[in-house]
Amino acid sequence: MNVPFVSFKPLEDEIHSEIVSAFEKVLQCSRYIDGNECKEFEREFAAYCGVNYCVGCGNGLDALFIILKAYGIGLGDEVIIPSNTFIATALAVSRTGAKPILVEPALSTYNINGDLIEEKITNKTKAIIAVHLYGHPADMDKITSIAQKYQIKVIEDAAQAHGAYYKDKKVGSLGDAAAFSFYPGKNLGALGDAGCVTTNDYKLAEKVRALTNYGSDYKYHHIYQGYNSRLDEVQAAFLRVKLPLLDKINIERQIIAEKYLSKISNSLIILPTMLAYTRPVWHIFAIRTGYRDALVKYLHQKGIQTNIHYPIAMHNQLAYDEWKINEGELPVCEEISATELSIPMYYGMKDAADYIIDAINDFSV
Repeated sequence: MNVPFVSFKPLEDEIHSEIVSAFEKVLQCSRYIDGNECKEFEREFAAYCGVNYCVGCGNGLDALFIILKAYGIGLGDEVIIPSNTFIATALAVSRTGAKPILVEPALSTYNINGDLIEEKITNKTKAIIAVHLYGHPADMDKITSIAQKYQIKVIEDAAQAHGAYYKDKKVGSLGDAAAFSFYPGKNLGALGDAGCVTTNDYKLAEKVRALTNYGSDYKYHHIYQGYNSRLDEVQAAFLRVKLPLLDKINIERQIIAEKYLSKISNSLIILPTMLAYTRPVWHIFAIRTGYRDALVKYLHQKGIQTNIHYPIAMHNQLAYDEWKINEGELPVCEEISATELSIPMYYGMKDAADYIIDAINDFSV
């Protein structure tokens, strides 16, 4: 059996006619920016997340960056982020001129360790970015409690967690604002780059909307030095087709994850864990092993494709050589980078999960 790491085909086959109709509808309207599809998607996604406002933008990185800019965060400021995250989280902070301050994750959940945040706060700290990594919500009660104590903002990086629950609330509604990516591989993915900001803060939403559109509050009237980062009509139309299916997609991922968690049994494999009061959406199913290279080779021989999130820790990337963080200074992050392996997880896997489970259980060195 050949099992890709991810496949869009099962969902695309299911909604092919709706996608074509959505494209044709936009084409017939001849309005490709700031039209009805974007407005309706923003309304629908805000309702889905349980917030008052959603503002579409070009991608998830822009969403994070523009939130930070809207809050006036910039040169001389510090923003706390997890050391174990995709580099976009740090890039958003760096683009403002502020300094990313890295906090180690909890090895059990891969998310930021709330017990280590407070010691990193200074009088320059303006925000904490809570990343819901791999679709698992971060420990938001602890994070928001610290933020309230020091009167700093909480920004959710929800790029991998569309529809995940923390207690009885969806991600995107847990902080002061949240950034989403709709990159095609996400649980809710466009057919190209796209993103959005969600919030209950009217003033923030209006400033974000202006910043995404050249700093303009109405045509040819510019109140900020803004950017060009808008959710176009075609991608919004595609997202509107997919949004009603998101819970169905997430439930299937949760069923596959439960099968992995209950049936993978190999002393060489460390399975992921989750906080008891969360409902992850399993964007990534991340296992760990000290024998990663051997396992990758073995699985590939069996036709099972894998990925690594992320093989080089952020602080070891050439892009952030300026941080001068030496090997071994962030040991938990480095341990995850050295041992994490992502196995297939996508809508429409059908019987592939059983094949993967059997293969992993038979792995030995």
